[in-house]
Amino acid sequence: MNHLTRRTFLKSSAFAGAAVAFSARSWAQVAGANGDVRVAVIGLNGRGKNHLGSLAKVKGVRVVALCDPDSAVLERTKKNVGGDVKGYTDIRELLAAKDIDAVTIATPNHWHSLAAIWACQNGKDVYVEKPVSHNVWEGRQLVAAAAKHNRIVQAGTQIRSGEGLREAVAWVRAGNLGKITAARGFCYKFRGSIGKVDAPPAPPASVNLDLWCGPAPKVVPHRRKFHYDWHWDYVTGNGDVGNQGIHQMDVARWFLGASGLPRHTVSVGGRLGYVDDGNTPNTQVVLHDYATAPLIFEVRGLPAGKPAATPTVVANAGDGEEGGGRAAMDKYKGVSVGNVIDCEGGYVVTASYFSATAYDKAGKVVKEFKGSDRHMQNFIDCVRSRKAAELYGPIEEGHVSSALCHLGNISHVLGRGLDPDELKQAVKGNAPLGEAYGRMVEHLTGNRVDLAKTRLAFGAALTLEAGKERFVSEFADAANRLLSRSYRAPFVVPQLA
Repeated sequence: MNHLTRRTFLKSSAFAGAAVAFSARSWAQVAGANGDVRVAVIGLNGRGKNHLGSLAKVKGVRVVALCDPDSAVLERTKKNVGGDVKGYTDIRELLAAKDIDAVTIATPNHWHSLAAIWACQNGKDVYVEKPVSHNVWEGRQLVAAAAKHNRIVQAGTQIRSGEGLREAVAWVRAGNLGKITAARGFCYKFRGSIGKVDAPPAPPASVNLDLWCGPAPKVVPHRRKFHYDWHWDYVTGNGDVGNQGIHQMDVARWFLGASGLPRHTVSVGGRLGYVDDGNTPNTQVVLHDYATAPLIFEVRGLPAGKPAATPTVVANAGDGEEGGGRAAMDKYKGVSVGNVIDCEGGYVVTASYFSATAYDKAGKVVKEFKGSDRHMQNFIDCVRSRKAAELYGPIEEGHVSSALCHLGNISHVLGRGLDPDELKQAVKGNAPLGEAYGRMVEHLTGNRVDLAKTRLAFGAALTLEAGKERFVSEFADAANRLLSRSYRAPFVVPQLA
């Protein structure tokens, strides 16, 4: 960027072709005079708060800048951070600054890939939250940007950094419980109604809507609560499949040792139990057909059994990492949020992010694995060493696991509502899907959901072209159109791959 003026950069419509003169230099050549890694945090609600906390624990790091299109959030966070930290509402101005070595990105999902690509193009190393993309195509462009500009890019799949999980994966892959028969992930987490409004309320006066929408259409969100509930709108979020499911599908795929996309994907689900302004499923089963074993992910946003009252008000917790309210939830082998890896000789349970327990077929504990979150430390270590191969969450792995979320959502969006008898026949030939669907029906019945009146959607049965991120077979044309989106200038994701 040293041959471009700041004014030229800001006027660039897509920023895609910006040359980065120092992109291949070592960290030592671009760091501050005192040797600190100078970091900017982009997106200051939710996970952004966690980034600030994690960075504060890493020696030799200085948070020098903050960015958020909500000026009230920005000013509040600047005050909390203190010092001479700079504040930006426009990400383009922050990325043009030469006194920043790395950025962490905790924006809404629709900004993840573009923000990270722009950062790579401007010589910044990147820690980008999960999912690393809003759709499959842009995730692949981010992988290409990291390679092209020789950037360190860490996906926010922090479970991969825990020693316990890394040991558990190696132990299972070594065959200690025999072959894997199913890799399961669960998000049984209460999600109450986000409410329903007749007309979109005005966004907070402190929000720059143009910058907040970025690559998405510039429209006022049709929901009562502006922040966080963007997760439940496909325009900006990916539902709980992309919010929490990215973690569990990443772990499940890690155990399977599967490096790419599955052969087939199908979803069954819907938004049930209330009528609100959300459009993503709160109840869903996604099955990814891998050659090793099926990967099955389940979402349940309604509580266990019968709810105390019909949830008609906003019930999601504020701006926390997960945003789930408090309610008794169902469990599968003791897990409500986590993984169960079923094997011929037993199973492994991960009920917390960094530990796991192995059981034999009789349910007796065989081995325990414990660890801690080392993800941000690992990112900074790799920024210093320039050894991308040592990242715990390499961007290629983050992209593939994010794509699993998108495949499940594509299947759902292309699906059609079926009555219970039709659905029972539709899943009959797929034993793993049929078993998960049967438990889903029991759960919904306990929540007084009448599936004859509110139909579940049986998703399109998608077939992936071997070794490629494209669909073939019956639903290929419609599904391939959903691999990307139309971008709004000047917030356009560049084609790099």
